[in-house]
Amino acid sequence: MKQPNVEMLEEVTYPKHYLFAKRMLDIILSGTLLVLLSPLLLLVSCLLYIDAGFPVIFEQTRVGTRGKPFILKKFRTMPQVNPTSSKERKEYRKNWIDGVPDNFVFKSSSPVEVSKLGTFLRKYSLDELPQLINILKGEMSLVGPRPEISEITDYYNMKQRQRLLVKPGLTGYAQVNGRSGLTHGEKIQCDLYYVKHMSLMLDVRIIFQTVKHVIKPENSF
Repeated sequence: MKQPNVEMLEEVTYPKHYLFAKRMLDIILSGTLLVLLSPLLLLVSCLLYIDAGFPVIFEQTRVGTRGKPFILKKFRTMPQVNPTSSKERKEYRKNWIDGVPDNFVFKSSSPVEVSKLGTFLRKYSLDELPQLINILKGEMSLVGPRPEISEITDYYNMKQRQRLLVKPGLTGYAQVNGRSGLTHGEKIQCDLYYVKHMSLMLDVRIIFQTVKHVIKPENSF
């Protein structure tokens, strides 16, 4: 996988006490949620197996902090990806010379490809729960820019690469300000705002807003 040119990223520094508190919050909450939600995780796994068989977990390489790749985990809500269709989706990106267009809206799959169970899981973000493992391992944080695929980050311009300066998150500033209804340009602006204004108070506020959005989901696909 081609990694973004991380040498062009500006340095960012945050107070050590904040980074420590953020990591402790990640460990405590992700570990607690994994234990408390284990019956739900088991139930969803069983339902997915009955609905579509193995595997119930979808794994995909995503771009993490400063371009470092990691394996993101999700509940599988659609059939196995067809390599040919993935290749076809790359064709129109050849003209992305100055970065990913602001009006670009990425959709990983059409509604037809997603099962009824998968649609339900996506609507309430239950398909994202396995990422608590990524958080516990330190590959992700509870709050941060959503981890992107290399097919997108390979085309980032210098400004867009700034979102890679911090650890990707299960939820983020963009997700509580429009979720999937935002264009790529709007998501970048939200992510850069977070990178610039990261704080424990902002993290907690985003977590509470995320709970609200999960209970009353909008713009999810």
